[in-house]
Order: sequence, then C-alpha cells, then structure tokens
Amino acid sequence: MTGGGRLRPYAFTGTAVVTGAASGIGAALAPVLAARGNDLVLLDRDAARLEAVAASVRAAVPARSVGAVVADLADAGQVDRAAGLLRREHPGTTLLVNNAGVALTGRFDQVTLEEFDWVLDVNLRAAVRLTHALLPTLTAQPGAHLVNVSSLFGLMAPAGQVAYATSKFALRGFTEALRAELADDGVGVTSVHPGGIATRIAASARVGSGVDPAEAERGKADFARLLRYPADRAARRIAEAVERRRPRLLVGASAVVPDVLVRVAPGSYGRVLAGAARLAGLRRGS
Repeated sequence: MTGGGRLRPYAFTGTAVVTGAASGIGAALAPVLAARGNDLVLLDRDAARLEAVAASVRAAVPARSVGAVVADLADAGQVDRAAGLLRREHPGTTLLVNNAGVALTGRFDQVTLEEFDWVLDVNLRAAVRLTHALLPTLTAQPGAHLVNVSSLFGLMAPAGQVAYATSKFALRGFTEALRAELADDGVGVTSVHPGGIATRIAASARVGSGVDPAEAERGKADFARLLRYPADRAARRIAEAVERRRPRLLVGASAVVPDVLVRVAPGSYGRVLAGAARLAGLRRGS
C-alpha cells in the first residue's frame, strides 16, 4: 500500500483463480492474466472445454503453470471441495475472479423455485463460498485482489430476467460491502458489469418450465443479438481494471448507457426499456 492507505497497482504475480473459464470472458481472461505473469487455476464444469482452454494457454505462455479443476458450481459440495483443494495446493493465490454465471429466461410466475435457486447457486452462492474459503489466502498476500463479475442486470432489472437480476444485484452488493471491509487488509475489490458480451450465455441459458417454447426462442434470439462486444476485449479491460484497482468497471456502451438511464430515471426506466423493445419488434417485423 502507498501512503494514505491507497493500494499499489496489482503486480500479476502468484496464482490467479478464474471460475467459468471454459468459455466466454473466463476463457478470454486466462491467457491475458498468464501473459501478464500469473500462474492459473481454471474452474468450470465443462471438462473438455476447460482442458482445451488450459492447453491453449500452456502452449501460448509455457513459462506459466496452468491447472484445471472440474467442478459444478451449482453443487455446494463440489464448490467446497474445490475451495479446499485451492487452499491446500495454491497458498500463493493473489487473485480470485468469480466469473461463472448462468441465465434463466422467464417471469417469476413462469419459473420454479428449483430453477430460481439454480441461478442463485451458480451466480451468487458459489462466489460467496469460494470467497469465504479463500479470504485467508488472499489477505495473507500483500496486494491481492478480488473480482466479482456481476452484469448489466446488476445495475438494472428487466422483465423476464428476475432470477438472473436477483443474483447479479446480490453479487454487486456482496462485492461493494467486501470492498469496504477489505480496504484495511490491502486487498483490492472490483465489481465488473459487462453489457452485451459475445459469449455462450444466451445459447446455454435455461428456460423456465412455464415459458412457452416459441416465446423462449424469440427471447433467446433477441438476447443473442445484443451480444456483440468481443470477449477478448472485455478480458483486457478487466485486467487493466485489476491492475489499476478500479472499484467498478462497466464494459461496453450497452452497460454505460443503461447505467446513466437508471441514474436519471431510477423508478421509470422499465417503461423506457419496454418502449425500446416494442420499437425493435416493429422494426424486425417491417
């Protein structure tokens, strides 16, 4: 730390743990961190994709150690076993990136509580459990850092995304409280809010059991059209935010503009979104 309690830039030394690393932002972030100097431990439930990402990083940055841990973050037992392994085998961890996320399409009355809980388990509870387990490791390392990847929907909550928005708003609150608590421990904390990043999240999203299939396909297609920002560019921006100890990062105009809208019209932005959606539908139909 520098004078006045301000953190020095993150040095990209020691081990970085990245969840949701088999695709999307996590897969793009892995080679960026390795190239900057971190050894890596990558977590995901998709063993084949995860190993492909790990092998690619090993080939590109052979000086770095790259480990892969297969774990389904919806399963608390698997999360705890992964956390125990990380604490035992990687005491030099200086960076934890809770990036894993899943989506569920449907209004609250169209999803079951089990489906709702699945989203909370992956997007929120896994991040909480991993952070709690690894916090002693992070606080023992001078200049460590924590990143929680929230979402545009951690800033605003549109209809049809009630489970996802709930998880991402909660993750944002968790992150902001931790930032205040960890300041005196010399651990930096960044909350990341990506907009429309080109990832597999739309294709892999689950659909609430009460959602009409045709409606679900239209919703997925609309969502996929918004995913345009390159994941590798998002990864570079996240690494820069970590280095500079930025408390919050909005990725892409699709996050920046809605953030302004929410600030200007916190109680009525939903009507603006609904109007924009209707206009987009008319344009597609013309």
